[in-house]
Amino acid sequence: MREIVKYENNKIGENFFHGHFVLIRQNNVIGGNVRVGSFTEIAHDVIIEDDVSIHSKCFIPEHTVIKKGAWLGPNTCIVNDLHPQTDGKYRNGITIGEGAIIGANTTIMANVGARAVIGAGAVVTKEVPPDEVWWGNPAAKEGKRK
Repeated sequence: MREIVKYENNKIGENFFHGHFVLIRQNNVIGGNVRVGSFTEIAHDVIIEDDVSIHSKCFIPEHTVIKKGAWLGPNTCIVNDLHPQTDGKYRNGITIGEGAIIGANTTIMANVGARAVIGAGAVVTKEVPPDEVWWGNPAAKEGKRK
């Protein structure tokens, strides 16, 4: 049994594959050739472009944009509000750049540039420029560690 719960007003492209127990809330645009692993939640108003892989147990909050060809490892948690507010407003969504690779067990709290690589277990608190490798907690550019 591969149960998926999809709310209304989602646009999902061809060749969409999902694992078990996936939740996709409303008003999302999901491209073609997208794979979503088991026990993943995609909140509302998310854009996922073509050829994206999202592994199991990921959380994608509202207003996130995941660009073409990005790869999110298992247990990736994207955080779109560092200090949750009580008035219902969200800060701008996080963007994961084209071709970015996010390792397993990461927390992403800032934008990740195109083709950037985030090491497993990293906690990204600052924007990651394109084509850089970051790792650690808090994450920093490879070669810039103290």
